[in-house]
Amino acid sequence: MKAMIFAAGLGTRLLPLTENRPKALVEVAGVPALQRVIMNLVRYGFDEVVINVHHFADKIEDFLENNGYFGIDIKVSDERQLLLDTGGGIAAASALLDGGEPFLVHNVDILTDLDLGRLYRCHCESGADATLLTSDRATSRYLLFDREKRMKGWTNVSTGEVLPHGLDMTGLGMRAFGGIHVISPSMLKPLCENAPLRPFSIIPFYISVCRDMIIKSYEPDCGYYWFDIGKHSTLAAAADLLGHVK
Repeated sequence: MKAMIFAAGLGTRLLPLTENRPKALVEVAGVPALQRVIMNLVRYGFDEVVINVHHFADKIEDFLENNGYFGIDIKVSDERQLLLDTGGGIAAASALLDGGEPFLVHNVDILTDLDLGRLYRCHCESGADATLLTSDRATSRYLLFDREKRMKGWTNVSTGEVLPHGLDMTGLGMRAFGGIHVISPSMLKPLCENAPLRPFSIIPFYISVCRDMIIKSYEPDCGYYWFDIGKHSTLAAAADLLGHVK
């Protein structure tokens, strides 16, 4: 199974920790975040991984080489010249990702023990074009899903904005995106056609195609931990938990 890890970000919310290293190599309970994500992917059967790089790209490449690429097939998608954001990053790596099968996408600052293999299998069995990990955690921006867990739009509850414009929210559930999703080849083609090699975010793209393509919500029925370690407070909370998990 194939996956992509977003590791190109600047990590500005984690300054000064990211003054001399990429966010991907910030340690959580003594282990770099990137290593934790890779090992969780390996644990659940992923053996081909694409990692995009930009900020301190050389340090990430050296880290991978020094660790023997963790015994799996790891390729780097080079964004040194231009940081492409999430959607643009997938489009730029499409030649490495397009193998005729779905692939999982994982933010490097999301740490979880979620069964990623089960998420992948559920996506494959559903026939969806994309499947997004979601939850009911509190945030200001939510994805909107119908009773069949199909994405219909997005809303910002702080501003009242709803997309697509004119969407009737009656009967729709609000769910927070968890930074992990599975994409089928059927979604990769329009994504690449949408904006070849320019920065764009994946969520606005999903909003733009959710009327015509099947984008599903995935919420596990079992407990798991989940941290967005992109800021100091949540990094500390993750370190506290993972320092005790064996």
